[in-house]
Amino acid sequence: MQPLLTSLKRKFARKTPHSAPARVAAHNTTLPVSFEISGEPLAPGVTLLPESTRFVVHSRHAVAMDLCLYDPKDATRETARVRMQRTECDLWHATVHGVKAGTLYGYRAHGPWLPKSAMRFNAKKLMLDPYARAIHGKPNEAEHMRTLPDPRHSLGRIDNGAEALKCVVIDGSFDWTGDVKPRVPWQDTVICELHVKGFTQTHPDVPAKLRGTYAGLAHPSVTSYLRDLGITSVQLLPVHQHLDDGFLLGRDLTNYWGYNTIGFFAAQNTYAAATDPQEQVREFKTMVKALHAAGIEVILDVVYNHTAEGNEHGPSIMFRGLDDHSYYRHHFGENGADYVNVTGCGNSVDSASQPALRLILDSLRYWVTEMHVDGFRFDLAVTVARDEKDGFNRQSPFLSAIAQDPVLSRVKLIAEAWDISRMDSYQVGNFPEPWRELNGKYRDTVRSWWRGDPGATAEFAKRFCGSQDVFGWNQRPPLASINFLTSHDGFTLLDLVSYEHKHNEANNEDNRDGDSNNHSTNCGVEGPTEDPTVLQTRGRLRRGLIATMMCSLGVPFLTAGDERGRTQRGNNNAYCQDSDISWLDWSSCDAEMLAFTRQITAFRRSHEVFRRGSYFDGKLNPATGMRDVLWLESDGTLLHHEEWHQETRRSFGARLGSASDESSTLLLLFNNSSEEQLFVLPGDPSILWSLVFDTALSPSFPSKSPPALAGAEKYPLQAQGMVCLTLTAGHREALEPKV
Repeated sequence: MQPLLTSLKRKFARKTPHSAPARVAAHNTTLPVSFEISGEPLAPGVTLLPESTRFVVHSRHAVAMDLCLYDPKDATRETARVRMQRTECDLWHATVHGVKAGTLYGYRAHGPWLPKSAMRFNAKKLMLDPYARAIHGKPNEAEHMRTLPDPRHSLGRIDNGAEALKCVVIDGSFDWTGDVKPRVPWQDTVICELHVKGFTQTHPDVPAKLRGTYAGLAHPSVTSYLRDLGITSVQLLPVHQHLDDGFLLGRDLTNYWGYNTIGFFAAQNTYAAATDPQEQVREFKTMVKALHAAGIEVILDVVYNHTAEGNEHGPSIMFRGLDDHSYYRHHFGENGADYVNVTGCGNSVDSASQPALRLILDSLRYWVTEMHVDGFRFDLAVTVARDEKDGFNRQSPFLSAIAQDPVLSRVKLIAEAWDISRMDSYQVGNFPEPWRELNGKYRDTVRSWWRGDPGATAEFAKRFCGSQDVFGWNQRPPLASINFLTSHDGFTLLDLVSYEHKHNEANNEDNRDGDSNNHSTNCGVEGPTEDPTVLQTRGRLRRGLIATMMCSLGVPFLTAGDERGRTQRGNNNAYCQDSDISWLDWSSCDAEMLAFTRQITAFRRSHEVFRRGSYFDGKLNPATGMRDVLWLESDGTLLHHEEWHQETRRSFGARLGSASDESSTLLLLFNNSSEEQLFVLPGDPSILWSLVFDTALSPSFPSKSPPALAGAEKYPLQAQGMVCLTLTAGHREALEPKV
């Protein structure tokens, strides 16, 4: 391989300026070009200078690099081509005078086509700048992006400069005056996951031209809705520029979720109301500023584990054509280089390599410092946390870099703590501080318990108490757990209690896609029904699920629409459904569910016991004279270890004390059976309890003060219900068991 590379470098060196002075005439351009390096060291990306623009791109294995400029008014017309110069750190650079914001550009990387050595150069394909701040063009995968089987045949010989997506030179100036980041503490955080387009696409109060856009999400009717719901932080499905897959376009579908990145610094252009790329960037910033003004944080769902280039048969858009060897993980075996695919998407970004790691960190810092976002949720975070040997490592280059970064270590960091296909793919509980993790065990266990699965009670109590068995072993608090019941990936809350089986026929994959193990129930009828008994059961289960999440230790995570009865008609993998299957239908609302969600969120906010930063220990607090938790049988006696694991256990109680003397004492009662259970209330007749909510009732929060209930009285705990009572009279010491 080395002799071939040497000959190629000599070949292209004849076309490259020798030790160029400050200004030289570059080939195929009338614009003055400079290769002088002065001031700060070069960094990848584009820098606007007073009279010129500097372009810098990384490639270790290219032997030549061309910068191609295009007319903003006619993106098919190339206006100039500049042969760049290589400098240290494998950076190629050129400073072009007269280039202003709005100019379109791309790169052509020259080098060998040696797939077995992880080199796939083809200078006939225009590459995107991995550091591009905006991307121009319709982000659809197309045949002209491919080099198959090699540059000498068919598709590989097509020059796609005219048709290719283009990068845009962006002026990043913006008036951030008055913007104050909410900086919501984790104990007060309530996350709502939503899709920028889907959340406002049908919103009647958002002007039609703004629906489904960043500007639509910034509309006062939207921010006030989120604030009234008790949301402190929105988690946006991917807003990095993504590509719509060719196989989906062939089915008249698109990659709606957007986990198919081609621009780690560029906001998705189709989510902007503005058509000018410069204004699209400003529109995103305006959205962030508006959400901050409403006291709401912005968390981005980011995809650094793979790109839209897929496997060896995929398109060449950025990494593959610039330096496949440096940016992707490969397995080098007897058959040459194969892509490491722990993502299920054909490739895995090599976050242990210097150029890829630098890009990821630079991208994250850009979104924090320039776009003012407040945190990130990392898709398939285990892939990004793999080391140079492709193994998950809590001291991997990525995790170590984040931990010491003065910017990134201070924002919200959430890991989807798994990837696929490896023995070490599932890592829930193993990320270091200050990371939080999506707790898949919480989701599955809480669903199973409310469905009535036998033997799930002990596990349910562990998840309710912050999953100490998952996070406590390495001194991480219950707030390390992101407690979610649903997310974009799977059933909505309504569908979770309406369908036993997935119904993904609209995806045109014969219902083969999507997970078949959903821990769901249809309550007797598959799908929609008018049966009042079934509808009542579904309502009780939904309220019980939401109440459980809001009263659990950890950070609650709500999927947008669950609070108002959104359905995907049984589709649990709507990744390709840019349609009413995925959009929030603002013309339809379960008003009772919406009111309940608002009330239970406010209830959590007013009780610090659910927002505590330490686990329950069951020990007596001398300041209050109470234990922080007591577990109760339905007859009022203490629940013992062996009773937790009874297959037939369907109900239990939890008396919660508080760390402060001023806080109220609460009693929570749970019943997942289909029958009423009488529950003896703690204390003697001098103890009085008052009902806060009963999820089996409709409405669940009483509209007026209910009559007091005396200790030792039997409370009718209805089927599939969760009850909360508060102590209103009597000495709390009387609630403690006598030793």
